[in-house]
Amino acid sequence: MSSVHSYLATPKASIETLQSFGLYTKKKLGQHFLIDDNVIGRILDAADLSEDDYVLEIGPGIGVLTIALLKQAGQVLALEYDSQLIEVLAHTTQECPQLTVLNEDALKIPHLDLPLQPTKLIANLPYQVAATNVLDCFEYVPTIKQATVMVQREVADRMAAKPGTKTYGAYSAKLQLLAKPIESFAVSRNSFLPPPRVDSSVITLVRRSTDESLVTDIEHYRKVAALIDVSFAQRRKTLYNNLRGAAIDADAAMDALCQAHIDPSVRAETLAPGDFVTLHSFLLGSV
Repeated sequence: MSSVHSYLATPKASIETLQSFGLYTKKKLGQHFLIDDNVIGRILDAADLSEDDYVLEIGPGIGVLTIALLKQAGQVLALEYDSQLIEVLAHTTQECPQLTVLNEDALKIPHLDLPLQPTKLIANLPYQVAATNVLDCFEYVPTIKQATVMVQREVADRMAAKPGTKTYGAYSAKLQLLAKPIESFAVSRNSFLPPPRVDSSVITLVRRSTDESLVTDIEHYRKVAALIDVSFAQRRKTLYNNLRGAAIDADAAMDALCQAHIDPSVRAETLAPGDFVTLHSFLLGSV
């Protein structure tokens, strides 16, 4: 029989822990605590942790996943927005000196001075901010090489979407400029306390290596990302018309599209992330 990854990963243990502090899950913060130790095991397998890894965890809650991460990673930095859970985390992880907890909003990641340089993002993310959190981590925390995160299945589909599909959009293209989706698996609603009203998936993304990078540096990425936003501004419009709508000179837009061998009448959703890089190079940063 396999060993337990987290002693908190049962409904009884999680409920008793919350009740001992007079707390409950807060719907407005998107709190759905993971109570399935088998799912935690699959997350650990996908994350492929070692003692050399410094993990960033967003939304640790009462520490269900945190406890499992601390058994395998060298250090864990947890960002918890709910100040009432800080004391709970101190209690449930009291024998884990390699944990640092910050009472911070993960949406502030672009402006936070993190006390360690995480190599991996591993988290059961609050659903309403999950997409933003993942993209921010790859953009603003360059030491993160891999993310294994629990998100709403619809968000996981957007992260892994291929050009030409209904789920592929500006977010998909921007994220895939920086990272590649590797694998994902579905998670039952019954694996959470309380069960969410949406389906969930765990997805793993790996930062593009220097050899396969589509952008030269983060400033180049941001310029291409701006072009992607412009290109998807009105999804039903052609790429050319969206470029014109962004006040790009008509002749310059047409010339750039022709040089990039892109049909002006296509929609942005047909372009791969690398196509936007090529198009940007011919637009000469006019976006």
